[in-house]
Amino acid sequence: MGQARSPASVAAAAVMVVVVLGLASVAAADNMVLTVHHRFKGRRERLGDMRSHDARRHGRLLSAVDLPMGGKGTPTDTGLYFAKIGIGTPSKDYYVQVDTGSDIFWVNCIGCDKCPKMSDLRVDLTLYDPKGSSTADLVTCDKVFCTSTYHNLAPDCGPDIPCKYNLSYADGRNTSGYFVEDNVQLDQVTGNLRASSTNSKVIFGCATQQSGGLGTSSAALDGILGFGQANSSMLSQLASSGKVKKVFAHCLDSVNGGGIFAIGEVVQPKVNTTPLVPDQAHYNVVMKAVEVGGDILELPPDIFSSGDGKEAIIDSGTTLAYLPSDVYNPLVEKIMAQQPGLELHTDDQNFSCFQFVGSVDDGFPVVKFHFNGSLALAVYPQDYLFQYRDNSWCVGFMNGEKQSEDLKNITLLGDLVLSNKLVLYDLENQTIGWVDYNCSSNITVKDEESGATYAVGAHDIGSSSKPVSLSSSKLVSLRISAVLPLLVGVLYTFML
Repeated sequence: MGQARSPASVAAAAVMVVVVLGLASVAAADNMVLTVHHRFKGRRERLGDMRSHDARRHGRLLSAVDLPMGGKGTPTDTGLYFAKIGIGTPSKDYYVQVDTGSDIFWVNCIGCDKCPKMSDLRVDLTLYDPKGSSTADLVTCDKVFCTSTYHNLAPDCGPDIPCKYNLSYADGRNTSGYFVEDNVQLDQVTGNLRASSTNSKVIFGCATQQSGGLGTSSAALDGILGFGQANSSMLSQLASSGKVKKVFAHCLDSVNGGGIFAIGEVVQPKVNTTPLVPDQAHYNVVMKAVEVGGDILELPPDIFSSGDGKEAIIDSGTTLAYLPSDVYNPLVEKIMAQQPGLELHTDDQNFSCFQFVGSVDDGFPVVKFHFNGSLALAVYPQDYLFQYRDNSWCVGFMNGEKQSEDLKNITLLGDLVLSNKLVLYDLENQTIGWVDYNCSSNITVKDEESGATYAVGAHDIGSSSKPVSLSSSKLVSLRISAVLPLLVGVLYTFML
């Protein structure tokens, strides 16, 4: 991942981007909207599916962008969000995973080796062809984007040599190719619940090769849209050109599916925030305490210390929530203490499960994570417990020690705890915050140029799609390749 950058200055007419989620999304522009879908919308999955997903993972401005989205964030329904975005002239639609844990935006390109051509997600995959777009330009190794990304100029660099990249993920997946610049079509918010299409030039990766299973997943997409903090991200590019503020928000609806994703200033609802840890590749925050049913857990004093990699990571690309064993064990013990008669067992996927009849919200305590700035994240039983079979429930919190070495000491908070909240990422002020919210309702965004405020509604574009039937083995492979690489262990090996 690239290092966190200082916020870019914003021109008078900054852009507000709104992404309509299915449980993921992205976009940026003068009041714009993106359509996002949930990756596993309409599919009932086995317990291992969640872990599999988590182990792999102009010049006028745009004032707010709205991305229509789909999907549902509950572990047994979905676990990954994707958006539909237009690229090129003439514009063609591409379905990309929206990931706040990575930076680079890339799509599969014509002639790609081992890139997917079909998907079980009921979306049509398209290979991008730079030669088929009249507005596409090759990004060469001597361009500022390339030299600033790699911090040097290769000795053999020439005016016609492309700027290449090679992205290696923690689970062994890999994608490589070269950078191009082309029009990206975004939906600019122009009024209450209204938007119009507009184009903006963006540099992104054109993938020519996939390996390690990245191109063979039955839940394959056209690419990944990184929403991280590095200067190479689409958000940073739009902000540096004065088209948007480096501010975005998402609201993931685990009740009805879909949600909202917006780039720009959100004026309603109001959100309390906590500082981001500086100079980090991910959205790291300092956790102070964990509360269960009104009682603060007794934890090792240095378990959440700042500056040594023990901060919590906030990421919408992860389905579940991963905790160090020193936090996980007392947390689950305290949760289950409210129902002492239940027998807790661990299944073969390391989920803690039990039999229970009745309302989980009445039978189990609320969990609260406390952060710097007196900000708390409340997680309700209906969020951290999920029904696997009739009267069979499992805990969505995962013991990092039983996962991979990368997750052993990391606190990674995904959709399990972020759903049904408006989460605001303010990179201008290096803060992040949230508030409990009905993600099927509207939020209000501000047009930086006119000062007008507009309502942006929720979307669930995949809600009418038919269920997809997949074997459990396929589902497992999907989940394994989706989370870890994108959130925890993405290594960028840039080559000229």
